Amino acid sequence: MSVLEVRDLRVTYAGGFAAVRGVDLELTAGQKLGVAGESGCGKSTLALALLRLLPAGARVEGRILLDGEDVLTMRWGRLRAVRWAGASLVFQGAMHSLNPVHRVADQIAEPIVLHGAATPAAARRRAGELLEQVGLPAARGRSYPHELSGGQRQRVMIAMALACGPRLIVADEPTTALDVMVQAQILRLIEGLVTEEELSLIMISHDLAVLADTCDRLAVMYAGRVVEEGPARDLFDDARHPYARALASAFPRIGDPAARFAPRGLPGDPPDPAALPPGCAFHPRCTVALDTCAVDDQTLRAAGAGRQAACVHVGNGR
Repeated sequence: MSVLEVRDLRVTYAGGFAAVRGVDLELTAGQKLGVAGESGCGKSTLALALLRLLPAGARVEGRILLDGEDVLTMRWGRLRAVRWAGASLVFQGAMHSLNPVHRVADQIAEPIVLHGAATPAAARRRAGELLEQVGLPAARGRSYPHELSGGQRQRVMIAMALACGPRLIVADEPTTALDVMVQAQILRLIEGLVTEEELSLIMISHDLAVLADTCDRLAVMYAGRVVEEGPARDLFDDARHPYARALASAFPRIGDPAARFAPRGLPGDPPDPAALPPGCAFHPRCTVALDTCAVDDQTLRAAGAGRQAACVHVGNGR
């Protein structure tokens, strides 16, 4: 059975902002799924929706099945039990996610105690073990968040996510604002822990190259929808949707003279969720758009073995 199934998920904020529009995803045990896209494409909203962490004014429709149970219909008590123990979230911006007036070991121990998994003393010992598991000395648990570096704080967030032994971890931009060397360390740490603990992982990032190197499969989002989904390396090397192709080409490949001397990007910005263009939402920025793209919306269709893309050109030899 799948660890996670998302079916026709739709999230609309107050004022008619359609942040997520009919997303379908599936994650099996031990699988690593990357979700990519520019800022404003709905990635973080998707992450928060998975554990019902959206603000009260958001309207959420569809189904989110975690081990067969629908998160959207769970009673509050059951939802509290599922958070951390069934699935946990590594928020972006560890400094803003940690409590500045509590020592980090106490913050790691708190969900363990609240879930009744250990006494306070045992939970503190477990917090030390978790810190060591993510590459920090147990003694660092006596530190306050401001006494740690950005990479160390991110490791604390990962330790906290592991505290109650979840089957699924959702990492929302876990390397934001970290330098390249620390970013690589954090990514290798997450990848190693997922393998070691036999966890499923959803990693969210704007960096398609990082996701292609870390994950098994990729889903590229644009204007609240998945526009392409498939095996990570195949999608990165040979994207079928023009947006996914532009996103991949925005990251120059080391040793590739063409990428070095002719860097490519994508002009413009994603559309306002409250004023989406008719037809395919990407067509105003698309270099291969047809007249029909401004009228007819596109849905995911087969784009090769284990791949899907929402483009009029898919299946037409392009």
